[in-house]
Amino acid sequence: MAKKRFDTEGFRRAAPYINAHRGRSFVLAFGGEAVADERFSSLIHDIALLHSLGVRLVLVHGARPQIEARLRPGKGPIRFHQGRRVTDDMALAAVKEAVGCVRVEIEARLSMGLVNTPMSGMNLTVSSGNYVTARPLGVREGIDFRHTGEVRKVDAQAIVRQLDLGHIVLLSALGYSPTGETFNVSALEVATATAAALAADKLILLVEGGLGAGARQPPRQMTLEVAQALLEGKRRLDPQLRRQLEVATRACREGVARVHLLQRHDEDALLNELFTRDGAGTLISAKTYEGLCEAGIDDVGGILELIAPLERSGVLVHRSREQLELEIDRFRVIGRDGMIIACAALYPFPKDAVGELACLAVHPDYRNGGRGGTLLQQMEAQARALGLKRLLVLTTHTAHWFVERGFVQGDLATLPMRRRDLYNYQRNAKVFFKDLEQPS
Repeated sequence: MAKKRFDTEGFRRAAPYINAHRGRSFVLAFGGEAVADERFSSLIHDIALLHSLGVRLVLVHGARPQIEARLRPGKGPIRFHQGRRVTDDMALAAVKEAVGCVRVEIEARLSMGLVNTPMSGMNLTVSSGNYVTARPLGVREGIDFRHTGEVRKVDAQAIVRQLDLGHIVLLSALGYSPTGETFNVSALEVATATAAALAADKLILLVEGGLGAGARQPPRQMTLEVAQALLEGKRRLDPQLRRQLEVATRACREGVARVHLLQRHDEDALLNELFTRDGAGTLISAKTYEGLCEAGIDDVGGILELIAPLERSGVLVHRSREQLELEIDRFRVIGRDGMIIACAALYPFPKDAVGELACLAVHPDYRNGGRGGTLLQQMEAQARALGLKRLLVLTTHTAHWFVERGFVQGDLATLPMRRRDLYNYQRNAKVFFKDLEQPS
């Protein structure tokens, strides 16, 4: 049997994320289903790995299946209204017992340190406590929710003190009142309120379902505005997905930079989401994750890295760093999570009413996604705004791509004089033109 090799290249690609996540605060929420799953150890190992890489972790767990097991028919009533449990005295006793058992199970798993396991050498300290203050949900539509509550406040300072000590903070779906009462609260609500109170860098939700499938699956990345539009649109959403998007948009509005929705049944989802560029779930961010913008001086390095392989293969003409710095205002880029994945430049020749589209490049991992077409449209719009009537391009490898988008072949005599003087006859690039439709 062949020995499995360590993925060195994947580890190298993860390095920027290891550096970026170190010292950051993440709130990770999962339900009681995850704890009951026989594969829960894998999640514990990933949590321990994140902690060892310097991530400041707050874990929030639910306990619904454990509560249900204690309230089966014949043991106690199970009542829900508006998606929330009606917690009477008997239900509250079951909630306390279930939450206590789940909390102890998680703490025990995080205490492991067996040799020949991913937990070997770990010495994790878990801090649990009365960090969440709650108030009663009260009477809604005539239904008295009794001991069901909602989060009133999260003691962020106390949590930060524990994180500063290098502890993992563990929160349950319980809240406490100044009068000494205990309330059954939503684990999602606890996670959202905690992430907002900490101004956490990430809120990560391990969900049981609802992300959809096929045509019903939401985009892999959404801004807050897009997620809100999805909630307010006419499309019928899966109830679980709606609830998840509501939680995510609320968290973003309250200061959480990014919310990640991950399928809990995918064992590799957490690490793939955090240490690969494309992730494994759905990301809702307060800021744009991928977008087109004008290039700045800070983008020079990223552009050089993007175009270097194309220069070596002869697809693009070589540009020095100094030249690129001088011409950076000509460029537009598409960035994805801090990486330049596509670029293009426009060089106008106003006297001839012509603009040259140059240095159009898309990262190999992101081709066939329409980004080249997006940049072309942007350059066309920019050229029209400058009063130019034609767009030209010189190419050696990609003539068909331009022909499919309306370019027609020309000859050197049709080049603007200034551009003709700079033509590289050894490179022997073909000339293509496209007439620009002028706005009416």
